[in-house]
Amino acid sequence: MILTVTLNTALDITYRVQGFRPHASHRVTEVTERPGGKGLNVARVLAALGHEVTVTGFAGGTTGDVVSERLAGVPGVSDALVPVAGATRRTVAVVDERTGDTTQLNEPGPAVAPAEWTAFQEAYADLLTGAAAVALCGSLPPGVPVGAYAGLVRTARSAGVPVLLDTSGEPLRRGLAARPDLIKPNADELAELTGTHEPQRAAQAARRRGARSVVASLGAEGLLAVTPEGRWRAAPPAHVRGNPTGAGDSAVAGLLSGLVEHLPWPQTLARAVALSAATVLAPVAGEFDRAAYEELLGRVVAVTAEAGAA
Repeated sequence: MILTVTLNTALDITYRVQGFRPHASHRVTEVTERPGGKGLNVARVLAALGHEVTVTGFAGGTTGDVVSERLAGVPGVSDALVPVAGATRRTVAVVDERTGDTTQLNEPGPAVAPAEWTAFQEAYADLLTGAAAVALCGSLPPGVPVGAYAGLVRTARSAGVPVLLDTSGEPLRRGLAARPDLIKPNADELAELTGTHEPQRAAQAARRRGARSVVASLGAEGLLAVTPEGRWRAAPPAHVRGNPTGAGDSAVAGLLSGLVEHLPWPQTLARAVALSAATVLAPVAGEFDRAAYEELLGRVVAVTAEAGAA
C-alpha cells in the first residue's frame, strides 16, 4: 500500500468555456467535480497504474462529505481522511477550450484545531504500519504548524517508510531538514528554497540541505533528477497543449510507483514525464490520457545530465 497525505484537501471543480475573457459573462459548456488536493490527485493516478493507495488528510463540512462520497467510487483508493469541524475548500479551474489556457481559483482551507491536528498525527502513525511509501503533498491549512511536514517526515523515517515531500515555501524549507528521501519542487520553488536559479546547482544545494534525492519540474523541459546514483534529464518529445492542472501530481505518482517497484532512475523519470504530459491531455486533474501515456512512454528517454557546480 502507498499512503498519500493531503492536509489541505479540496473539491476540484472544472468549468470549460468557449473562450475566456476577463470582465465578461461566460456560458459554461461542461462542469466536472473531483476529489482534489495534490495527494488525492496522486492517489488516483497511482490507482490507475495498479497500486493500492490509502489517502489521508482532513475533510469537513458538506464539501468534505462530497469528497468522501466521490472517493468511494475510485477503485484501488481507500479513504482514511480525518474529520474536522471546518469545511473542506473548493478549487475552481476555468479552461478556455479555444486556447487550452486555464485560470485557477483556490479557496483557503478550513482552520484546524490543535485537537484535530493531534488526532491526525496519531492516525498517520498507525497508517504508516502498512505503507510501502508515503507522499506528503500540498499546502497547509490554517492552524497546522508550519513545521508540520518536518514532523511527518521524521515519523515516516522512524517507521522505516520512504517519504516523498511535495510542497513549497517555509513548509518545504523546514521539511527538508528532516531529510526526506525525495522532494519534487518546480524550478521556481527550488530557486526560492536555495537562492540559486540554475536548476542543477539548486538541486545539489537542496541535497546538501537534507534531501536524499531531488526531482525538479522544469515545465515544458521536463524533469531533472539529482540523486546519489546519478543525474538525469527527461522531457516530452514534443510540446503538449491542454490543461496543466495536476500534471505535477501525476509526475509524483510516476516517481512513487517507480520507487516502490524498485525501478532504475532513468525508467522512473521517463514514466513520470510520460504521465505528466498525458495528464495535460486529460480533461481534469487526477486523470491521464491512457493511450497518450502508453505512446509517450516508448518515446521519452532519460539522458545523463552533465555534472553541475557543487
